[in-house]
Amino acid sequence: MDANSRSYRGRLAPSPTGLLHVGHARTFWIAAQRAAHHRGTLILRNEDLDPQRCRAEFVEAMYEDLHWLGIQWVEGPDIGGPFAPYSQSQRRDFYLEAWRKLRDNGSIYPCTCSRKDVAQAAAAPNNDVDDEPLYPGKCRSRVDAAKFDSPVGVNWRFRVPDDEEILFVDLRLGARSYVAGKEFGDFLVWRRDGVPAYQLAVVVDDAAMAITEVVRGEDLLKSTARQILLYRALQLAIPEFYHCELVRDNTGVRLAKRHDALSIRKLREMGLKPQEVINSHV
Repeated sequence: MDANSRSYRGRLAPSPTGLLHVGHARTFWIAAQRAAHHRGTLILRNEDLDPQRCRAEFVEAMYEDLHWLGIQWVEGPDIGGPFAPYSQSQRRDFYLEAWRKLRDNGSIYPCTCSRKDVAQAAAAPNNDVDDEPLYPGKCRSRVDAAKFDSPVGVNWRFRVPDDEEILFVDLRLGARSYVAGKEFGDFLVWRRDGVPAYQLAVVVDDAAMAITEVVRGEDLLKSTARQILLYRALQLAIPEFYHCELVRDNTGVRLAKRHDALSIRKLREMGLKPQEVINSHV
């Protein structure tokens, strides 16, 4: 069953690693508006995977800021719902099940290369400063995945189909394509410290929560190609995608949580109204 034949389900998926900023406000507002337009269901998922960076105070700030913007959800970690739990830190069993399936069907392999090794590899150039470098392939020939009962202790990478063009239609930008092995390489699905990678967790959760449309920033367009490969390998229904224009600061750099002056919290304290924050052009 594809996304078009299911009742609309959208999601907000903030990560509590800092205060939400203007860019989040714009993207989450668009997600809420699209769910309302389709008379669908909007859920909130707390993407608190990384125990080193996520903090409880940012979870509470997230709820408060989103409510202040006038955004309402009907399922989430604060109110429950049929697909609970809605916090990724409580969904490890779902990710382990997916890891085992990928291990068993030969889609992934253990990798001992560090981030520094990959970044320094001569065969790993990448002109996109927001994207991970191409993996040089040192561990790609490993065939011992079946010997591992747990993903912990090594990195795990998805073996992409070299030279295959991954095509999808973005609902805002139209047809997009990325060539596996050239524009992106074998990517992490599980980190050696025991934390599932973003690419795996978001695919598993969007499928498990029956999400039909993913609304997010256009900096994640290439990640959509990676995730489509995961959906295929896990035999899961692929949602539709809508990638929003990024909000940038006055130097042209896309906003990040380090832009504290442009956080929703700071702008609220300055007296701005919700619609002024949503419509602000930095």
